[in-house]
Amino acid sequence: MPVCWSTKKATLSATAPILTAFTSYGSFWLTLVAILLMPKLGLTDAPNAQFLGVYLGLWGIFTLFMFFGTLKGARVLQFVFFSLTVLFALLAIGNIAGNAAIIHFAGWIGLICGASAIYLAMGEVLNEQFGRTVLPIGESH
Repeated sequence: MPVCWSTKKATLSATAPILTAFTSYGSFWLTLVAILLMPKLGLTDAPNAQFLGVYLGLWGIFTLFMFFGTLKGARVLQFVFFSLTVLFALLAIGNIAGNAAIIHFAGWIGLICGASAIYLAMGEVLNEQFGRTVLPIGESH
């Protein structure tokens, strides 16, 4: 969260999308860990694959809307949210269909998405600190 407030140009309209993404995906990870960990602690029954597929599919729909919000942003940011949407869709389909190959392929998409998110973060920090393009991220339009 401190990232949201550390810029001199910070306004509510500029930080609201960042806060939405951080809090939403933070909630995703907390709930996913709870869904997977609670059965291991004996607190509830393990979820079936269809439940997990629907859960991931709903996050895919949310991520698709977040992707639409990036369309005026940097190209790498668009790619991060597009690949994350594809990741959630593949995980949902793989779980609902019970297809391990789709889930495995989704893992590779997840690695690509994560690597592109790291590249974007490095690009945004370095480009701002040096006042020039060190790592191209496909500037906003």
